[in-house]
Amino acid sequence: MDSNSTQRELFPLSIVILTKNVEDKLEDCLKSCQWVDDILVVDSGSTDRTIEIAKSFGAYVINQGWMGYGPQRRFAVTQAAHDWVFCIDADERLTPKLSESIRKALAGRTEGDDGGPHVYACSRRNWFLGRFLHHGSGYPDRQTRFFNRRYANWTDDPIEEKLVSKEEPVVLDGDLLHYPSKSIEEFLIKQMKFAHLRADYLMTQKAPSGILRLCVSPVFRFIKSYFFKLGFLDGFPGFIYTAGGCIYAFVKHAMLIEMSRNLKTSRNNRS
Repeated sequence: MDSNSTQRELFPLSIVILTKNVEDKLEDCLKSCQWVDDILVVDSGSTDRTIEIAKSFGAYVINQGWMGYGPQRRFAVTQAAHDWVFCIDADERLTPKLSESIRKALAGRTEGDDGGPHVYACSRRNWFLGRFLHHGSGYPDRQTRFFNRRYANWTDDPIEEKLVSKEEPVVLDGDLLHYPSKSIEEFLIKQMKFAHLRADYLMTQKAPSGILRLCVSPVFRFIKSYFFKLGFLDGFPGFIYTAGGCIYAFVKHAMLIEMSRNLKTSRNNRS
């Protein structure tokens, strides 16, 4: 890959990061990954200093046009130097405890080691409105990101992609820190964006839609996260974080209904 490629055999793990214009987040992410010998950045057209920052930390950068979250992750995993992969986003950080858990999981393992387990999950702690959340959908927010690519891979879903494997993931000690939004405005803009992307995908899958789902889904989500998962214990940040997820659910179903009706009208006009 480059002049440092021989060093990448020292530790059989690749950190894989998808990027686009994340110069304000990437540096801290890369700092938390410096104990790994192979860092792969797959960039989809950054126009800021993202690529420059990545290379300054020794990352190997590949340019790849955006294909959707699932396909992009699948492509990135195939380009990694090792079978063992940890997929991390630019707004996330490995804590020392999680890093140590990863090292322990790989201790004595080799690329061709078929002894299990091969899939691991970790808890993700979300930073929101100046504090880390401890309850609700903000924590533990379990993420399956560390795996051997011969035994697991990402789905092709363009949004809300999932790692699929025949194995149940083993949960590691330590947290993955997540800094998704700097303000309520940025948070809500992201919820709207992801809701639109999800609705587009569900439309292609001919997923069912209707007023009942539009009404029930956000309410069920609020009750589950805010009360059963104790989101109310996180105070105002916990309430806004939970409400944002409900807005996502509402907008997703509302857009799906609108798309379905527009398609039906278009078909009627052509007939």
